[in-house]
Amino acid sequence: MNGEVIFCPKWHRAFWFLLFAVPCFLHAGEAEITCRSCQPGSKWRGKELLLKFHTSESATGFRGQVFGNSERRFGAASAETPRLSCAVGSAECARARVEYPETSLKRNTRDLRAKGELGQSEFTQMKVSNVSTSGQKKNGRVEGVRRRARRNSHGDKLGSPRSAQNQDRGEATGTVAGRRVTRSELRWSGEERRAAGPRQEELKLNSSTFALTGDSSHNQAMVHWSGQNSSVILMLTKLFDFNLNSVTESSLWRSTDYGATYQKLNDKVGAKTILSYLYVSPNNKRKIMLLTDPEVESSLLISSDEGATYQKYRLNFYILSLLFHPEQEDWILAYSHDQKLYSSVEFGRRWQLVHERVAPNRFYWSKMGLDKEPGLIHLETSITEGQALYVTCKLQNCTDANKGKPFPGYIDPNSLVVQDEYVFVQVSAGGRPIYYVSAKRDVFTPMKLPKYTLPKDLHVISTDENRVVAAVREWNQNETYNLYVSDTSGVYYTLALENVVSSMGPEGNVMVDLYEVAGIKGMFLANKRTDNQVKTYITYNRGRDWRLLQAPSKDLRGNSIHCVLPYCSLHLHLHVSANPYTSGNIASRDSAPGIIVASGSIGAELTTSNVSVFITSDAGNTWRQQIFDEEYAVLYLDQGGALVAIRHTPLPIRHLWLSFDEGRQWNKYSFTNTPLFVDGVLGEPGEETLIMTIFGHVSHRSEWQLVKIDFRSIFNRRCIEADYQTWHLHNQGEPCLMGVKRIYRKLKPTSRCVMGKTYSVTMTSAPCDCTEADFECDYGFERRTDGKCTPAFWFHPSSMSRSCTTGMTFLNSTGYRKVVSNNCTAGVSAEYTARRQQCPIQAPKGLHLVTSEGSLTAVLGTNVTFLVFLEEGDGARTSITLDFGDGHALTYSNVSSIEDGIKHIYKAVGIYRVTATGENSLGSETAMLYLHVTCQLEYIHLSAPFVAVRNKEVNLTAVLWPSQVGTVTYIWWIGNNTEQPVITLEGSVAYTFSREGINTVTVQVSAGNTILQDRKTIAVHEYFRSHLLAFSSNLDEHNPDIAEWRLDVSRVIKNSLIQATGVREDQLLVTVLPGLPTAAEFFLLPDKQITEGKPEKSSAHLDQLSELLLSALNQNLVQFTLRPGVQVTVYAAHLSAAPLVDTSENHSGSAMLMLLSVVVVGLAVFVIYKFKRKIPGLNVYAQMQNEKEQEMSPANPTVATPSSQQDLVHSLEILDTEFNSRPIEY
Repeated sequence: MNGEVIFCPKWHRAFWFLLFAVPCFLHAGEAEITCRSCQPGSKWRGKELLLKFHTSESATGFRGQVFGNSERRFGAASAETPRLSCAVGSAECARARVEYPETSLKRNTRDLRAKGELGQSEFTQMKVSNVSTSGQKKNGRVEGVRRRARRNSHGDKLGSPRSAQNQDRGEATGTVAGRRVTRSELRWSGEERRAAGPRQEELKLNSSTFALTGDSSHNQAMVHWSGQNSSVILMLTKLFDFNLNSVTESSLWRSTDYGATYQKLNDKVGAKTILSYLYVSPNNKRKIMLLTDPEVESSLLISSDEGATYQKYRLNFYILSLLFHPEQEDWILAYSHDQKLYSSVEFGRRWQLVHERVAPNRFYWSKMGLDKEPGLIHLETSITEGQALYVTCKLQNCTDANKGKPFPGYIDPNSLVVQDEYVFVQVSAGGRPIYYVSAKRDVFTPMKLPKYTLPKDLHVISTDENRVVAAVREWNQNETYNLYVSDTSGVYYTLALENVVSSMGPEGNVMVDLYEVAGIKGMFLANKRTDNQVKTYITYNRGRDWRLLQAPSKDLRGNSIHCVLPYCSLHLHLHVSANPYTSGNIASRDSAPGIIVASGSIGAELTTSNVSVFITSDAGNTWRQQIFDEEYAVLYLDQGGALVAIRHTPLPIRHLWLSFDEGRQWNKYSFTNTPLFVDGVLGEPGEETLIMTIFGHVSHRSEWQLVKIDFRSIFNRRCIEADYQTWHLHNQGEPCLMGVKRIYRKLKPTSRCVMGKTYSVTMTSAPCDCTEADFECDYGFERRTDGKCTPAFWFHPSSMSRSCTTGMTFLNSTGYRKVVSNNCTAGVSAEYTARRQQCPIQAPKGLHLVTSEGSLTAVLGTNVTFLVFLEEGDGARTSITLDFGDGHALTYSNVSSIEDGIKHIYKAVGIYRVTATGENSLGSETAMLYLHVTCQLEYIHLSAPFVAVRNKEVNLTAVLWPSQVGTVTYIWWIGNNTEQPVITLEGSVAYTFSREGINTVTVQVSAGNTILQDRKTIAVHEYFRSHLLAFSSNLDEHNPDIAEWRLDVSRVIKNSLIQATGVREDQLLVTVLPGLPTAAEFFLLPDKQITEGKPEKSSAHLDQLSELLLSALNQNLVQFTLRPGVQVTVYAAHLSAAPLVDTSENHSGSAMLMLLSVVVVGLAVFVIYKFKRKIPGLNVYAQMQNEKEQEMSPANPTVATPSSQQDLVHSLEILDTEFNSRPIEY
């Protein structure tokens, strides 16, 4: 059983919310609190399909009520990218995860909030994080995050939000930075001041007070009531040092008398042990787990006797979150800080590594009746930054051989959601997400929303009653969502309500204003935006029909309220705002059907001003405004037989209010003689709560004061049958709701008695005749203004028979389908129910061909999985032929034989036309895609001359390695034109330099996700001479053959030539050529002042300089020291690559250089021709096979590759020798 904790820590405009005491919430079918990690991690986490669902039970503190502090955070981790997310509040994300974190308390120093708002503890909410889904109701995931109420060791200050986040292992707890409370704010009200003095007759409650002596400095507390019918309460208090960002002290207290007295257990856990968290098994509340602070030691303390004794076990990893098995009390999954998942089958005494690289909060226990074995785990593993896999494996044997891959292909990160009988994943293709669903662990099918929904964001809200409720933000929406409901398969969706209001939760979660009322099946409340106004709507038939709420007829002073529908109505706060001080709250209980307590306003729209508390006793048909003119939090006693209201204030109080007639009248009671700053309230587990503990302090530096209140003394007797009455559920007089008439037995408002633990809600029902109101529009149909469902303009009703097999029958839709869980009979059922007809014989139509990853690229040598879908036609009699475009093809006898996809390996780079053909006796259909098969680009080299002649065309070539990598784009920046690049699909360009000088050429090559670049410098001149140089052999021993070395040696050679000949520096260029033996080339430029630009003078001048340099070289006058002891001599080569002089009429540049350029260009053309891409042939080789066959051929590219590492190195040497750049010195 779970304890109820009401925490209003530091009521400095405190944000009341339901913090469930550790064991509070793993009860099937109950509402959940949203948890930080539901993002996934929050789960159809579409930033994620993330999904969580808050129900009223959780809000009211099912199994224990918690009244809130501003720390209550509802929401998954901030939505990363749109991903499937577990719905906030989903069982798996909420019940399971929040159940075990203990509730936390804080010192109360907060000022008043907006009037009339209820405690967050009392509110139930649907919460989402990209594609969110509310999940496994019986799972017990426990987050490393704990909802804590803090009191600062300095008395009246709270830690900063950053501190709050840091303390909780990186997961935000939601604390809002507080401010110093002024003295005036701490003055008692006149009411309390009078209450402190002598009084005549005062109603008092039976209470006792206990002080936690010695813990006055502790600023955090976590409380757990062991369970129903148990008197054990555990309380962990801690001193959190915000400067050190760690817990420095802790104390463990235990009560065995319902909180009247407590015993300190520090000696039993170790006097020096610092505790950080407390967990409880959801299946056996006697089993307790304590986690030590990892800053000191990483250990677990385990108790099997409700915390009386403990055993310590060392850990070698740091626990971030826990997930308890829904049935096996000793089975636990633990997620570590380094993305590793561990398992234990001994309640934490021993741990075993399950898997690495697991996505946060994307791991789930198997579900009995759906999965093959109880020890199966569903998890999402990270492959790359943008890819993940859905994997299943065994608890104690998660090897590659035992892993299953239910979804064929990669999924988007943080998108796996396993909830009830459904599994959701998301795959992005072409920039748009595709959502897949599997029902009852069957094959995955794309979710079918109305054709032009085009979702930007999708959250699965609920999977109750064998259907999915999804919140979709469509292409034209920014702040609202549309609600869609599915059929039982979870595939086909129809619109339920448009423009539902949403907001961003404190942790970055999307909060959708949708509330499911507890105790009344099919009843929801939602806030809808209409004409820029937010209005509250109610439905009694799961969204089939919605209406506004009728406002109360009188205000709290008895004055009449003039509020006429539809211009004026009652509006309720259903969401958690980003501002924790202005959020609304709502509460209902399964044990008190028809009673709803909520805060809201009356008028044309929902406002945050003039907020009051409203109560309904007849399931929303009529509402009463309450007497409170200040802010109060309301919780249920005795299974809803009484209501308790506690003032929400930063001031010390000693009174609370009780109502025994469903909030019609309230009586004031004192619970202590000394006013108390209230930090929180813990209620006895179970809905029959009659014992509470109020936590607080008499001053800011006093010990925690624990006031136990026993409400049993205020009841005269136990209830008898005469104290009950019957109540007929109706909607404005209509008794048939969800196809039945429901009659409840509930306590009379005039009876003041105890219902006790043996009371249970009694409800009788009788079926109604079916009417049109019991049916909603089927997929592809839309409701007109007259209420009729007609086909949408994009929908072809015949397409619904696409899975038909000739000779079989199918259900032909009438445009209607019965609302899920509706139990009406007869009436118009035959008219609106789908009719069974013979499957028509039709040709295949709507054939789709995609890759499993949704991409149009593949890597050479890897398996490519093709998926083929058929929208219409006899799938069992339609053969499928898949032509891979590389000369191979496969044929399958029917569509069902290729549900897992068809795999193929391509052996050469290229663009392949892949064709799928479906054919039967009536016709055929073809689908086609073009697949780009690529390989990784490793290296590029820009081949260009070192010196070019002005106004002469130069060829620039980019050489790739490997030469065939797929589709390539070349981007060129040539000369001084750096702003306008030239983009080509060919690796060579021709360019003419019109000016003399130094020009830079840069080329970038883009292949797939890879971009590589090379750059060369070209000297452009009209006249020059050149000659090759050779060196003494000792230089080769020190030549690493890299560009930087050649550049440095070129500079040294140039300086040596200048020293030996006296040639001016601006007339000489030197470059060392790549490769061995080491060679170089020098270039002589004419002196413009001497030659006056005349060809004949330039030629003569260059001849003189050339003879001077050659003479020095022939006499061995040119030498340089490479390193100590290594003297290198420079010689003139006997043969030059081209004539020294350009003797043409217009140019005296070197003819030899021109010849060299021709040779280089010719060689580049040869290389390009040699390795140019060959377009794959389109001739099809039909390999007829009736059985499905997966081709797993090893990659064997037709392009020759080096046979060894030595060959590869040699190939690179040749490439560098022929094409690498030659550094030039000026």
